[in-house]
Amino acid sequence: MGSLSICVNEPSKLLCFSSPCRQLWCRNLNWKSNKRSLTCFSSQKKIGFMDQILDYIEGGPKLRKWYGAPELLPKDGSLSEEDMSSEEDEVRDAVLVTDGDNEIGQMIILSLIIKRTRIKALVKDKRVAMEAFGTYVEPIAGDARDRSLLKKALSGVRAVICPNEGFISNLESWKGLQHVILLSQLSVYRGSSGVQAIVTANARKQAEQDESLVMASGIPYTIIRTGLLVNAPGGNQGFNIKEGCASQGKLSKEDAAFICVEALETVPQKGLTFEVVNGEDKVMDWKEWFATLIDK
Repeated sequence: MGSLSICVNEPSKLLCFSSPCRQLWCRNLNWKSNKRSLTCFSSQKKIGFMDQILDYIEGGPKLRKWYGAPELLPKDGSLSEEDMSSEEDEVRDAVLVTDGDNEIGQMIILSLIIKRTRIKALVKDKRVAMEAFGTYVEPIAGDARDRSLLKKALSGVRAVICPNEGFISNLESWKGLQHVILLSQLSVYRGSSGVQAIVTANARKQAEQDESLVMASGIPYTIIRTGLLVNAPGGNQGFNIKEGCASQGKLSKEDAAFICVEALETVPQKGLTFEVVNGEDKVMDWKEWFATLIDK
């Protein structure tokens, strides 16, 4: 099985991930604003000696320490009672991705890893997630409606990114959060008609409910209403944020994930909701871009 590598400019920040991460659509992504290059490689050939050395997952504790990764979790991926109790006193410095199995959710996780962010993710299979992302992500498996699970998932979390509808529940557990980012396709659902409107009726209802819950939570929020999400290269096109653009336009999934991560850097006092699709306007400074949206 080949490996997927994410290479940041300095060799000392080389990160290597195993399958199924390599199945993600990978290509060079360049955004002038953060001056980073994300390069993903995939190969079916037997990995060589250097690849084995550089693969932190197989490299052992010395290489994990070298790359700044935390120690491996137990084989079952669980935390001990001591770890769970100490987590209560932790500083809120983590970001929770509510669906680590979702394609965009995985893209968000990869972008957060590049930023060296502490990451937690809700997943279906903890072992698969650990094989994919190693110890750079703390995977949490279970029913998101379970209060005890949510309490564990939100411990030490400062912000939550929701890459799709249906993962928002039990807002009582959200106490202490500083920012909620919701990727919403509500404009697309509202703009559909005929058979498509019938097919997306449940998704529209869920998206409306999610947005309403986030707005009423009292937690600073950013709702990103996208156009139709498509498999297209990210970073190659500009953007359009005019009101009404999302009902007819399209947005690259890679760009959608990137915008979610950039939104973390600017927390509105109350809330921010905007529409975005790929267009002609280039973004040179994302902090300034979000600040302008908030001012408007």
